[in-house]
Amino acid sequence: VATRTEAEVGQKLHGWTCERIEQLEELDCKGLLWRHDKTGAELMSVEQPLEENKTFGVVFRTPPEDSNGIAHVLEHSVLCGSRKYPVKEPFTELLKGSMQTFLNAMTFPDRTCYPVASCNLQDFYNLVDVYLDAVLHPRAMKDPRVLAQEGWHYEVEEQGKPLTFKGVVFNEMKGVYSNPDSLQSRTLLNNLLPDTPYGVDSGGDPKEIPNLTFDYFKGFHERFYHPSNAKFWFYGDDPPARRLELLDEFLTEFERQEVDSAIRTQPLWPEPRRVEHAFAVGKDEDLSKKYMASVSWVLSTDKPDLETSLALEIMNYCLMGTPGAPLRKALTDSGLGSRVTGGGLYEGLAQPTFSVGLKDIRESDAQAVEDLILATMTCVAEEGFDPEAVEAALNRIEFMNRELNTGGFPRGLTLMFSAVNNWNYGKDPFEGLRYDAPIKALREKLVVNKEKVLEGMLKERLLENTHRLTVTSKPSAEEGPRIEQEEKARLEEHQATLSEGDVQALIDATKELKELQEKPDPPEALASVPRLDVADIPKETSKVPTEAGLLGGAEVLRHPLLTSGVVYVDLAFDLRGVPGRLLPLLSLFCRGLREMGTKKSDFVQLQRRVDLATGGVSASPLISSKRGSPDPVAYLIMRGKAMSDKVDNLLDLMAEIATEARWENKERFVQLAREAQAAGRSQLLSAGHAVAGARLGRQLTAAGWANEQVGGLSQYQALGDLMELAEKDWPAVEAQLRELQECVFKRTCVANITADEALLPGVDGPLETFLGRLPEGAATPSVWSPELTRGSEGIIVPSQVNYVGKAANLYNDADYKLHGSAIVTSRLLGTTWLWDKVRVVGGAYGGFCQFDVRSGDFKYLSYRDPNLKQTLDAYDGTAAFLREMEVNADTLAKSVIGTMGDVDKYQLPDAKGFTALVRHLLGETDEMRQELRDQILGTTGDDMRRFAGALEAVRSGAVCVVGGEDAVRGAAEELGLDLRSPLAAPPTGNA
Repeated sequence: VATRTEAEVGQKLHGWTCERIEQLEELDCKGLLWRHDKTGAELMSVEQPLEENKTFGVVFRTPPEDSNGIAHVLEHSVLCGSRKYPVKEPFTELLKGSMQTFLNAMTFPDRTCYPVASCNLQDFYNLVDVYLDAVLHPRAMKDPRVLAQEGWHYEVEEQGKPLTFKGVVFNEMKGVYSNPDSLQSRTLLNNLLPDTPYGVDSGGDPKEIPNLTFDYFKGFHERFYHPSNAKFWFYGDDPPARRLELLDEFLTEFERQEVDSAIRTQPLWPEPRRVEHAFAVGKDEDLSKKYMASVSWVLSTDKPDLETSLALEIMNYCLMGTPGAPLRKALTDSGLGSRVTGGGLYEGLAQPTFSVGLKDIRESDAQAVEDLILATMTCVAEEGFDPEAVEAALNRIEFMNRELNTGGFPRGLTLMFSAVNNWNYGKDPFEGLRYDAPIKALREKLVVNKEKVLEGMLKERLLENTHRLTVTSKPSAEEGPRIEQEEKARLEEHQATLSEGDVQALIDATKELKELQEKPDPPEALASVPRLDVADIPKETSKVPTEAGLLGGAEVLRHPLLTSGVVYVDLAFDLRGVPGRLLPLLSLFCRGLREMGTKKSDFVQLQRRVDLATGGVSASPLISSKRGSPDPVAYLIMRGKAMSDKVDNLLDLMAEIATEARWENKERFVQLAREAQAAGRSQLLSAGHAVAGARLGRQLTAAGWANEQVGGLSQYQALGDLMELAEKDWPAVEAQLRELQECVFKRTCVANITADEALLPGVDGPLETFLGRLPEGAATPSVWSPELTRGSEGIIVPSQVNYVGKAANLYNDADYKLHGSAIVTSRLLGTTWLWDKVRVVGGAYGGFCQFDVRSGDFKYLSYRDPNLKQTLDAYDGTAAFLREMEVNADTLAKSVIGTMGDVDKYQLPDAKGFTALVRHLLGETDEMRQELRDQILGTTGDDMRRFAGALEAVRSGAVCVVGGEDAVRGAAEELGLDLRSPLAAPPTGNA
């Protein structure tokens, strides 16, 4: 572990000068701001000796001038080879052979970020080295074929054939623009801040991307990807002085350059504005309630200070942050639409914005939505926020800041984004990392003195603010065909200007690009990309400390881990007593537990009590196959967290929710069902690969069938029947909800407690009281015996891209016996064959495979894919690729190391405790995990090639495609697809 730097302000070290040193008490660490002497680059170096998950990032301000997608295309392209690493895709080489805990790049509306993270110091340095060379010396600046591949190009393979557009970003953005929610958000931002870089789309409009030229591409990199425009970030336990040294090694060859990248701000309007736009829907859809309306504001001319920013967060939470918050509740209760949209406050740009609206409304109700928003805000401003709601919001925001629970996302990167949120606009980067003083000041003002700070903000920043934009989004069955015809006409017009020689040049360019894409990198080039050795990987599997026991009829698992005073409680209730007919209701039941109130409190008061005393309570199903068993494992898991002095409050609330939930409120339940239906529609349009994967899984195992009933297309289609039944016979629905409650909540649950060791004994008393309030007995098992019928499906949605899936069960269909090498091989396929064939050559945004070692399911899936049959051909070629693949020592080592990075992925303490619970429920012992680990580490090339035999079973597996009508119908006969159009009519029946 590195020690902290004893630097002083003004000190010079390795080409840098220290400009500021701050003790960050909230994080218990020190932050230093350095400036590079030669280039003026800035570095924020946060020294945290207790954080093994080291993070690095470089951020460039990249304000776009139009919607040709330059910033987005460049973000993709710089990771396609560099001066020091002359391979086609160093990014994928890192994915193959790194223990990284984060590896990606992100395009924001005004900046581009390149963050990495790893717990292994040498691996961390490898990642940093490759990324620095990539952004500063990319191959893409000398090779136009990178722009062609990642951005766009004309594709034609023989004379007389029509031209098409291809390119990874081009197809990615086609997928984005096929999603009405994404399209509305983009329209809103472009029109709310029209005189700034936010007035155009940094991701790229598919109509504009083909206007991007190579000269403009190079010029943008020269202007903005210069150290003088760079902000570097380090966080963790790596040696601080080495940070300065390794950066200087890269920066020393550059000279300081004046870079005009300041983000222009939007002057506020003297009066509100209105915008309308159309979005594509299917020709058979009912358009009567498919409109969307939103109202948005720019809240100030500049970035607010931290106290003001936190006050805005609290105001936003009080208005919108919970189902019972007045603005969200008023919109939901109105019955005008299905789901509240907009998200409220957003502070990630140069100026804060606020947006709220409703989707699935009638055209005639757009004005009513706007009127309701303004009337509700006026009422709250005049009558004031409920003081208890204000205190609850303050507690919630303070808990989140103190806990800093970032899930699987590295904490250091969350902190980087907080710093950059100020730093990018010339503000203090340290301010975003502090919260103690402003929260204390706000608690004094809002809770102690009862000052009307929030009401004043609501009036000034929203109600009296004339910089207001109303956006109405109109469904159109003609919009999709119009966009397709416009693209076709553009291509035909261009092709008409080409001579036979011009066309031949494009044919040759298409061929050359494909040959380049399919040609392996030279071994010596691949060897240049740094990696760890397999010997660096620990041989022993990590174990979560667990003390198992019994208490009050329940099994209890206790995990003594450092949690900084937070106690995490997970309660697993067996779902095997739930009849299969009730599974489509289960997700709504879980949500209703928290959002329909209890005998003591309506749902508004219940949320407030949760926020006042805890860090949150949730409920969700866990359904999985179990190794060696055809029967699924199924639990409803309630999760909660609180500071140690509030554990009794937490468990009291969890008991109340489990045993006293109220189900008689038909109107509230129908609201939840409408929101779930709207979410299902959004999933069909933006995450078709997940829908396809679930549809394939339902054919293969009982667990796959159950999961799809609970959260897939089957559940989406069952919602229509459920809402119809609720209107006709509410007591019947209420009886089903009560039946679920009786089936699920029994005293014989499994309790899982994760906390600091000294705090664990103090949980037993409240836990025993909790268990005493539950009904005795165990769940009476219901037999889920679905008929697992195989077949191929085509799911038609209004989309410009496809999501293509194919699957089989290797245990049942190929008689495959699990060996750890299958995990290594599956991962290798995702970063070689499928990456190359589906993404690089095919132009899809993603192509990958999934092997579930518990069930034996093997699935191929693609994401935002312009192709269909070509992708299936690539899937079917996988086994032959494996058989013919030469596996040298470097390829094998990378594959094993990358797989171990997944196996040993970094987890925060609460995640470690929860993972231990899941393993316990699934019967996965440390000995089983060690055996699999030994097999992974011992994987050979022969093991990989042998897996090809199992994959032959997938060639005859089922296909599921989610995509546009022309593509799906065009392939239906050849592939034997059973067609369905789930959006074409009000959902009825179960799929």
